[in-house]
Amino acid sequence: MSKSEITCIGCGVTIQTDDPKQIGYAPASSLEKETVICQRCFRLKHYNEVQDVSLTDDDFLKILNGLSEVEGLIVKIVDIFDFNGSWLPGLHRFVGKNPILLIGNKEDLLPKSVKRSKLIQWMKQEAKQLGLQPIDVLLVSATKGSSINEAIDAIEHYRNGKNVYVVGCTNVGKSTFINRIIKNVAGEEDVITTSHFPGTTLDMIEIPLDDGSALVDTPGIINHHQMAHFVDKKDLKLITPKKEIKPMVFQLNEEQTLFFGGLARLDYIKGGRRSLICYVSNELKIHRTKLENAESLYKKHVGELLHPPRKNDLEEFPDLVRHEFSLKQGKTDIVFSGLGWVTINEPGAVVAAYVPKGVSVLTRPSLI
Repeated sequence: MSKSEITCIGCGVTIQTDDPKQIGYAPASSLEKETVICQRCFRLKHYNEVQDVSLTDDDFLKILNGLSEVEGLIVKIVDIFDFNGSWLPGLHRFVGKNPILLIGNKEDLLPKSVKRSKLIQWMKQEAKQLGLQPIDVLLVSATKGSSINEAIDAIEHYRNGKNVYVVGCTNVGKSTFINRIIKNVAGEEDVITTSHFPGTTLDMIEIPLDDGSALVDTPGIINHHQMAHFVDKKDLKLITPKKEIKPMVFQLNEEQTLFFGGLARLDYIKGGRRSLICYVSNELKIHRTKLENAESLYKKHVGELLHPPRKNDLEEFPDLVRHEFSLKQGKTDIVFSGLGWVTINEPGAVVAAYVPKGVSVLTRPSLI
């Protein structure tokens, strides 16, 4: 039997032995066995862990289109630390009449001073502006396990005995969220079986629920506007906070600049002396300089003093694009998608934010 014809008994995907990161990987040694199971299903079965897989945009569109043909509850996971970067645009066009439950993950990263009720209200408004009317909005921390039972109850309540489809970008913690649910619901002795999902050749994973329905994990979708795509895997840890963010306050005069590693820059152009509060990963280094020196400092030190990116990634690293803002309102956040935000409390500042081409930067009323 040729290698190309072997399929995984867990999910039906064609087995390959070349790339552990791609769908259908199994070690070559496992091909001798009577039944072959891909590494992803193996981990799910033996360790109750769901792994993310990488797919092309076309694959993703097929999945989305498939959602309009099924009946069920769509659970959309976003990263509240990177709300816009982890948003799936256009989801509402694909899901047909299916209700959507919006879950903000990683609430443990936000400073304790953020009020949950305010955050949920803000997520509702944002979702509405982005064209989505979720039936409910919840906050969880999949890593810490907080509010997972509340999420399980909500899913149970809204699914009305139908299947549940979990969607989300890569890096939003979707797998961790599903793994938490499995641990909380399945108990130790239940062996989770996965099954091939009809109608697609993709690796959707079905986790059976008590009443014959299933929780379906759809693959993590790549959103090309995420800052995460511009940094080396090793540097993801620097920009992705692991624990509660400690705000850093900088007293700036006019014509001063802050660099966030070499990934983003903020010029404080005018508005008198004032304080800027930075909410980024505690590991990411912020450098202050004079606006007049900023260009030459960046050219000279990007990849070394100003990192990430690393020296050897510079060829592929996009140019930083400038966006200027006049802040008429007080209490405004300037949001660098995927990195964090800077809060300016008094109105009247003029600033310019620089981010890699393709990454978004926007302003919003202050969350904190």
